[in-house]
Amino acid sequence: MKRLIVIAAVMVASSAGLPRAAQSQTASVRAELLKDWTELKPVMMAIAAAMPEEKFTYKSTPAQRDYGQQIMHVATGNMAYLRFFGGKAAAPALNRNATSKAEILEALAVSFDFGEAVIREQSDQSMLQIIQTNQFLGPSSKARVIYFLIGHTWDIYGQMAVYLRLNGIVPPRSDRP
Repeated sequence: MKRLIVIAAVMVASSAGLPRAAQSQTASVRAELLKDWTELKPVMMAIAAAMPEEKFTYKSTPAQRDYGQQIMHVATGNMAYLRFFGGKAAAPALNRNATSKAEILEALAVSFDFGEAVIREQSDQSMLQIIQTNQFLGPSSKARVIYFLIGHTWDIYGQMAVYLRLNGIVPPRSDRP
């Protein structure tokens, strides 16, 4: 992760002295994070919506979270880590105990919307600032926090795909005409 921060810092610093046309060809950490974050929302909304409401309490094994809890785990995780940014965007209230499909999908959507607002407040430079998070992630750049959340979400997506398949449902990204 330190390597990512160093690479991003070099990209930002080296683009400062370039002519405007050359700068437009350099990468933007903020723009790439925003793109990855906003493209993930419809993917997660589609897989979350794919399970019928009556199966939202389905668990692959007794020790696992149920389907709805998997979705809420993503939503609450997003909210918890994004609050460390201390941004101007107001964090929406989530019903952490939501059980209906509609409430759970709404929680997921607003967590992604909040993330988008938080990322839009950033610059390439501020994405490299170190913030204090929890004991699990520790002091981290804002960019690392966003990529941690993206990786975490893809991990849960994989689990949700298994839940769908165990219920005879093809995950939306695997459904081919």
